[in-house]
Amino acid sequence: MTTIDIEAEIRAEPSQAVVQRVTLLASLGWIGAVAILLFWPDLTFQPLVRELALFWSAVAAALVLLGLGGNRLGRLGRWSASRGPWLLAIGLGAALWTVLTAKTGILPQPFFPTPQAMLEVFLYDWPKILYSASFSVWLLARGFFFGAIAGFLIGIGMGWSRAVSYWATPLLRYVGPLPATAWLPLAFFIFPTSGSASVFLIAFSTAFPVAVLTWSGIASVNRDYYEIARTLGASPLFLITRVAIPAALPHVFVGLFMGLSTSFAVLVVAEMLGVEAGLGWYLQWAQGWAAYANMYAALFVMAAMCSGLITLLFRIRDRVLVWQKGVVRW
Repeated sequence: MTTIDIEAEIRAEPSQAVVQRVTLLASLGWIGAVAILLFWPDLTFQPLVRELALFWSAVAAALVLLGLGGNRLGRLGRWSASRGPWLLAIGLGAALWTVLTAKTGILPQPFFPTPQAMLEVFLYDWPKILYSASFSVWLLARGFFFGAIAGFLIGIGMGWSRAVSYWATPLLRYVGPLPATAWLPLAFFIFPTSGSASVFLIAFSTAFPVAVLTWSGIASVNRDYYEIARTLGASPLFLITRVAIPAALPHVFVGLFMGLSTSFAVLVVAEMLGVEAGLGWYLQWAQGWAAYANMYAALFVMAAMCSGLITLLFRIRDRVLVWQKGVVRW
């Protein structure tokens, strides 16, 4: 049976045998990684070998239990079966990573740290990583909030009022596409602190796509909706808040997704150049000390943070736009 056949079978209410087979197969990848870690000698001394082997063994044991439980575990069992190929790939990737770094040295250190070195970073430097991540989230949240509000209001004004559209369109076309990082020298000169300058840069990168997509959404609303509402005595404020904005929300959320993606890049650049904390600052600090394991750990945390925030935004979208739930997936 091919991988495509297994995936199709999993989607269509997988049987007990399919769930067990896929999950138990995934556990073999982690068992192999543990065997390579313990029984293949390292080229040089590596810390925390037993601790890492214990962690990987726990993952393999959990997959074995999930496989034996199968459909009896309900949603958890079906989840493990649907993610089985990926869980197997991650286990094989961990084994390959160990072989290429700690066992053979094909990927030279310190540029390519071993799994043990990565575990050491998370065990002993987690307070600094956690503080940097929380600082980045707070900085991103402020910039994204102000940028989303500004872009949303600008987009509504441009889509509803011809006068606002007349004056704002040239500015939006010529100033909006400029990269937010191009404003770095001016922002750090105008704003009193590096933190406020970073918030401005993130807000600027967020406001442009939100404004353009909100404008497009308001302008594309069917005019018949307005006429029907007017015949029922609707005021202009009612038309904006109850007709135009709800109909434009799918476009608004697309702008929010685009703004959140661009704000991540601006966040890292701003933290590298201006602030004294954050994951961007941590990356630069790790690079300066040639602590490549710390640098990769920061990249891992940053990827998890970005993916988590986008997932959260998708959850909000699915709750607000119930009629479009599942149309756009993440």
